[in-house]
Amino acid sequence: MNSTQLLQHFERLSEAPDAIKHLRRFILDLAVRGKLVEQDPNDEPAAELLKGIQAEKMRLATDGKLKKSVLTLYNDGIQPPFDLPATWDWVCLGDVAQYGIADKVKSNREIEPETWVLDLEDIEKDTSRLIDHVLSSARPFRSTKTVFKLGDVLFGKLRPYLNKVVVADIDGVCSTEIVPIRGYCNMVPEYIKLVFMSPLTMRRVDRLMYGMKMPRLGTNDAISLEFPLAPFADQRRIVAKVDELMALCDQLEAAKNKREQSRDRLVAASLHSLNPPADDEANTPEALREQARFIFNNLPRLTTRPAHIKQLRQTILNLAVRGKLVAQDPNDEPAAELLKRIQAEKSQLKSAKKEKSGTSLSDDSFPFPVPECWRWSQLAEIGLISPRNSSDGDTLASFVPMTLISAEYGIPHTHEVRSWNEFKTGYTHFAEGDVGLAKITPCFENGKSTVFRGLTAGFGAGTTELHIVRPLLIDADYILVFLKSPFFIESGIPLMTGTAGQKRVSSDYFAYSPFPLPPLAEQHRIVAKVDELMALCDQLEAQLTTTQTDSRRLLEAVLHEALAPVQEEAA
Repeated sequence: MNSTQLLQHFERLSEAPDAIKHLRRFILDLAVRGKLVEQDPNDEPAAELLKGIQAEKMRLATDGKLKKSVLTLYNDGIQPPFDLPATWDWVCLGDVAQYGIADKVKSNREIEPETWVLDLEDIEKDTSRLIDHVLSSARPFRSTKTVFKLGDVLFGKLRPYLNKVVVADIDGVCSTEIVPIRGYCNMVPEYIKLVFMSPLTMRRVDRLMYGMKMPRLGTNDAISLEFPLAPFADQRRIVAKVDELMALCDQLEAAKNKREQSRDRLVAASLHSLNPPADDEANTPEALREQARFIFNNLPRLTTRPAHIKQLRQTILNLAVRGKLVAQDPNDEPAAELLKRIQAEKSQLKSAKKEKSGTSLSDDSFPFPVPECWRWSQLAEIGLISPRNSSDGDTLASFVPMTLISAEYGIPHTHEVRSWNEFKTGYTHFAEGDVGLAKITPCFENGKSTVFRGLTAGFGAGTTELHIVRPLLIDADYILVFLKSPFFIESGIPLMTGTAGQKRVSSDYFAYSPFPLPPLAEQHRIVAKVDELMALCDQLEAQLTTTQTDSRRLLEAVLHEALAPVQEEAA
């Protein structure tokens, strides 16, 4: 395989999730299976290399530099995970390398100031790129460190699934959670590294590691890891090929990131253009709606990541509460008249408790301009806040815990059926058609709110971390659009009170924050349009999922074809 071939394929495949990560893993998988480069029949087979390793281990044991117990081969009765080329052999790691046999130092006073001190945080997960060389003078320590030498393979045994493995390019010391591995007979250390990083080893490590909070790989399990021993010449060819392909992956990753950043900027700019400054006279509601239609029609070609669709959903909600999503009808009853009817309705309700006076809304306090037929209001003005509910005895009612309230628009809550006596006190009560808002972080920031519908006997209860409003002559779903809009949530976050982990939205913000009130007929049109556009977002998400799944399957098929050498030619 050459870089031109892979680039040609990759343009079609890069939409697969984690495509580059998948490609790197696949390259390593082929490498340890002996399928990345062609074998040379003139190479000295691995069996001869293993004899030389045994001879070296014998000399070291005789000189007292190695325990005689390591002379016994670990690979007796090994179950080969897969077939290897004829010149390769299955062994265990302990057969071909020393694992964790190194001197210790207890403080930086025992080493030179310019000694490299390696910690796990210096190694990037998955790629194993070395982030930095930190010297003893900049990282003093008083805990035990392990000494390593130039050419040692340094394996992070703590949380080994992070795949942190490097080859030391100078001498140094490291955390005891990093294990030096030194191959016998000058085995290529980069080959040992790629075996450790391969799916073969990662799958075994996942099964063998122990510990819940701080999982790690034990020494006995490490030395018994299956190791595909390639001839020495093959090891060098494989390492060279892996280096070439990983460098190509770096180029592809950089190109993909640049392409995604450009697309992100284009999506953000397109959606931002739908929310122009209030004093821009050229952007009339009609012009904005025409622009919105154009953008919505072309977004399927731009939305390649879930984040794009989330931005689109937020834009739809923002446009809805600003009067920019549907056209106004001069025949609609104005919002001012609707407010008069609401006040008359409220005055007739015996259950309506008297609300305290909220902050009066002046022209200066309006967050943004709204259409002429709209009015700025407050939830406390157009509904009942925390309305009283009552039910008797063992009446069955609905229980709606916070977990059953969705953060997404258009997904209704579900409920449990319980006796009303179970939550008569100590819970928030609501009735059919009420609107609830989660007031505690992070539920509020995520948009957890709902219209309570389908309640058993028309009654329900939930956690005390809910604000409730009962709409009067108002479309409850329009209130839901408002509560889920970025305008309402982002304005409320700075006003939350409490400690960092337990911040809450105050009753005052819920009841008295500015509420953009359209005519009732327009509320219905807004809700219908939001539903229509959210359905479009659902379709885009489904298409994106299908595209990513197809791209992943195609990636796997093409990589097998592009990377695996042609066996007939090798023969």
